[in-house]
Amino acid sequence: MAAMEHQSAPPAIRTPARTEQQRLEALARANAVRTQRSQLKIRLKNGEERLEDILLSPPDYVHTAKVLELLMALPQVGPVRAGRILEACRVSASKTVIGLTPRQRTELLTHIQD
Repeated sequence: MAAMEHQSAPPAIRTPARTEQQRLEALARANAVRTQRSQLKIRLKNGEERLEDILLSPPDYVHTAKVLELLMALPQVGPVRAGRILEACRVSASKTVIGLTPRQRTELLTHIQD
């Protein structure tokens, strides 16, 4: 019986150590994005901003936002209606704005303009 060679597992990939200053800067950026998204949702709910404009030219702070969350910020759109819109446009509920394909973006724009 031949001796089996044991293969060692690849070394775990570690994230680089961050300084306290780097962590604080990252936290400040994350908080700024959350604040901007919150304000955008309020403007969408009040009709001061159009989702069509956001989807056509998304600002940086919206890139990683879920499309579902933005749909639900629209007046008279709750979780059920938002889910139906996404289903009709063949968009996953976990899809982010920047992750939309051109087809998905076009279908969403068409659907929410009706």
